[in-house]
Amino acid sequence: MLYVTAGTASTQAYESLTRDLVVGRYAPGSRLPGERDLAVQLGVSRATLRLALSRLESEGTLQRSAQRGWFVPTQVLGEPPSTLQSFTEMARSRGLRPTARVMRQEGRPASMDEATKLRIAPAAPVIEIDRLRGMDGTPVCFDVVVLPENRAAALATADLTDASLYDALRRHCGIEVHRSTYTLMAESADAELARLLGITPGAPVLVGDEVAYTADGTPVLIGHNKYRGDAYRFEADLFRHA
Repeated sequence: MLYVTAGTASTQAYESLTRDLVVGRYAPGSRLPGERDLAVQLGVSRATLRLALSRLESEGTLQRSAQRGWFVPTQVLGEPPSTLQSFTEMARSRGLRPTARVMRQEGRPASMDEATKLRIAPAAPVIEIDRLRGMDGTPVCFDVVVLPENRAAALATADLTDASLYDALRRHCGIEVHRSTYTLMAESADAELARLLGITPGAPVLVGDEVAYTADGTPVLIGHNKYRGDAYRFEADLFRHA
């Protein structure tokens, strides 16, 4: 009779799962079968399976959700140091397919903070565009952009589904974004954001706030972006003064 130790069985399950992930049996962003079914497929106990899954989790190859099971992480997006890219450009440069579902696209009065940042009068008309951004079908970012109507009126009615906003500004408004000031902080996802991004409420998200400018220093948009914490990395070059 052949005896297989728990450690050996766990290693075999780990190696089998690793092969499946390498060949693409489970795509980025997809959920693995339930532990019971997966244990049967691999011919191991659930306790042994969990050892293998935990090992893959520690390596960053899998992620666990207490409510929904085990997932393959989406590809992490990162901005090249000191390079301003739109979401669409960032995705395509990595061979990923960007998507954008428009959830709101309408005019309204500017808030005091928005008016200050955009250098327009308080309550002046602005256009708010809310979109759910994705990569290869996986939701990655909830994006809210506010633009002054007097500079970007055409975007109130433009088709922005799966479109780059920077490209739309150039094509419809003749505006070229030259630079952006950007701040980044961490938050926890509330129930609504978690639903949109397919994550657990309370999961970490990265919140980016930007003001984009033309070459002459005119502000043309305010952006408020909430990224899945497991799908985005921000990079920057830092220098010390002599």
